[in-house]
Amino acid sequence: MVPLHITTQLFARHQSTPSFEESRALETIAVQEESASSTSQPIVISWNCDDSDNPRNWPKRYKVLVVFLISLYSFIVYCGSSIILPSYLGVMLRFQESKLITSFILSLYVFGYGAGALLFSPLSEIAFIGRNPPYILSFIIFTILSIVLGTIESFPALLIVRFLQGFFGSPCLATGGASITDVCSGNAVGYGYTVWVACIYAGPGLGPLIATPAVTRFNWHWSMWEVAIMAAPLLLLLLFFLPETSHDTILLRRAQRLRHLTKKQNIAAPSELYRHGVSTHVRGALVRPAEIIVKDPAIGFVCLYCSFIYGIYYSFFEAFPVVYEGIYGMRPILFAATFLASVIGTAIAIVLYVPYLRYCAEPLEALVSANRYEELVNPALPATVFTTIGLFIFAWTAHASINWAVPTDGIVLFAGSTFIIYQAMLLYIPQTYPRYVASLLAASDFTRSTTAAVIIMVSPYMYDNLGIGKGVSLLASISVLGIVGMCVLKRYGARMRAASRFAVDESSGSLETLERGAFQQQTEGSKPWLCQVDNA
Repeated sequence: MVPLHITTQLFARHQSTPSFEESRALETIAVQEESASSTSQPIVISWNCDDSDNPRNWPKRYKVLVVFLISLYSFIVYCGSSIILPSYLGVMLRFQESKLITSFILSLYVFGYGAGALLFSPLSEIAFIGRNPPYILSFIIFTILSIVLGTIESFPALLIVRFLQGFFGSPCLATGGASITDVCSGNAVGYGYTVWVACIYAGPGLGPLIATPAVTRFNWHWSMWEVAIMAAPLLLLLLFFLPETSHDTILLRRAQRLRHLTKKQNIAAPSELYRHGVSTHVRGALVRPAEIIVKDPAIGFVCLYCSFIYGIYYSFFEAFPVVYEGIYGMRPILFAATFLASVIGTAIAIVLYVPYLRYCAEPLEALVSANRYEELVNPALPATVFTTIGLFIFAWTAHASINWAVPTDGIVLFAGSTFIIYQAMLLYIPQTYPRYVASLLAASDFTRSTTAAVIIMVSPYMYDNLGIGKGVSLLASISVLGIVGMCVLKRYGARMRAASRFAVDESSGSLETLERGAFQQQTEGSKPWLCQVDNA
């Protein structure tokens, strides 16, 4: 059943009487008009106290619905990357291509969803667009492209369409975290991120296992048909059950509705006072994150390290066939099951991380007010160590004389550790760099995806020339730098933030964007009737 406040958002423009929240807003407008010095002065629409249209005040079941849909969306898109692996042999035989060239159908998909994030993330931050249009329109195209891939008979066309499929699947990866932040705040954000990232990790791990039976029985096209089969029902769920969660968009629609009801054109939403053109918004979203990554050492390290371990994760799609098919002689279905190591590692990490959220990180507001953001990095410190250990275990034990479960344990350890690192960074960056969080996450998505795409293409050369042992040991040795970097971030992070012009204003401790904070100071002044509530 669609909630009443969502129905109100969808159909209020066609009604001649105001909704309950609009009636409260009209009372606020009347009070402001009495106090205003000029009738031309903007009357700014904000949230009422306990506003039922505020996504952070929605009932818990509707917040769970949003997190569930975004997580399922992300699972399908990430599953779409690795689900093509069982089709490699069929593609190589059908088009007479080498394995290296065939691997482009994976790397181009990964690069595509990184490139798409740079476009769709800033679009979703524009108030008159909102979150849902990029989600739904792009996913319609994603679903259509998945069907096309199920019938395609040209290798160049296969590469192009795979890139486009990844590109149009990217909105959930670019702004999924923003949607979760829209409906959750404070302590609840960490739990929402945990579910979302768990689905992101589960997707590539389950992809080969999902596709192998159908590809083995029918043909290589079936891996893409299975993406379409998963995507079509989700598309219907998004169309009918995913509410708009962007605060700016909801307030803009309310302001438009109130202007229509009252015929007063000086009623404005917050976004209308600092509105920029689409091209300006997109250009700023592309340039500023790059500037921050280059000039801010904390963000630069986080992006580089997360990109590196993400690239290692995708290099396993080239290493696993060498180890489990080449060394251990596994049949296709058993080989596909080895990718479940990342799912098992993630599940173990969740069991460990949720208690941390409950008992250590829940006083988030206390950490913020005390300017102790670096406390959020704590779980990542041991995780960086175990990431390196997991890689060395895999590198040194992948031998025919050692049971296959031993190197797989290294992958379990690696996957669980990197999951915790990503969780810690997802909490740290939005709290310390709130002004640019959407663009920074999109830029991080792009750098991670680009790194992964490159590593997918070069890892066959590395493993052919160095072997699995030396090749993975090289990656493990480089990952030691991440241990050092994370310790530096924990020890000197506060000092680096104090010297950064991009970080949060420590004196205020505000979690809102600096632009909006400045806007509120200009428009609210000492007006006590403007009540803004952001409850979890």
